[in-house]
Amino acid sequence: MSEQVDLTTIPISPEGGNTNGDAAVKDDKTVTVFHDKEHFNVKHPLSNRWTLWFTKPSSGKGDNWNDLLKEVITFETVEEFWGVYNNIAPVSELALKSDYHLFKEGVRPEWEDPQNKHGGKWSYQFKEKRSVNIDEIWLHTMLAAIGETLEDEEDGEVMGVVVNVRKAFFRVGVWTRTIGKHIPGRGDGDISGGKGRSPEKGKEILMAIGRRFKEVLQLPANEALEFSGHTESAHSGSSRARAKMTV
Repeated sequence: MSEQVDLTTIPISPEGGNTNGDAAVKDDKTVTVFHDKEHFNVKHPLSNRWTLWFTKPSSGKGDNWNDLLKEVITFETVEEFWGVYNNIAPVSELALKSDYHLFKEGVRPEWEDPQNKHGGKWSYQFKEKRSVNIDEIWLHTMLAAIGETLEDEEDGEVMGVVVNVRKAFFRVGVWTRTIGKHIPGRGDGDISGGKGRSPEKGKEILMAIGRRFKEVLQLPANEALEFSGHTESAHSGSSRARAKMTV
């Protein structure tokens, strides 16, 4: 596991302002980054802690996936998010076969992870790469994830978001805990994967996530956003398994 970056050494606002980590207190009043990007005494906590991961391109010599996947940093406030965002390469500058993954802390961006193995993902491929502002799309996707706007609070489905850089396309996706069905050992309550949540309700929650994600991506109504299960993707040997649902 890579050592985390000292967040006091990096910018903490969209404008890239720096702070020495010892925020100044002005007349004992609450000062946020939105009032003063360099001197503030309050941070805005997120509902969850999030970890950014990066997949570097394979050398083509039988690289192990675990050697390509790197944990970058975990953050828990709005200010820390902007600090991280301002100090990583934009998607548009990544090498081919690179990926960014932003997942809830404790969840690895892998099909085999216990919290992912019963789930799936909504995804869309942007094939006209030159006409797509992928940096803006990925930023809005991350903000929707950490801002918890892709689902309702009690849904508990969203595990993380991913962007893939490929020769012919950019792909952006949202990973979910389930495919709308009960998960063995998940319990009897009305929670994601629980027996108390009917398949009909589970599917509707996933469909709602798809519709919200489609809005984030600003896709036209005639463009289909597809949902597929990780199990099917693993069996097919591709991240483009047959769609279970579309919006």
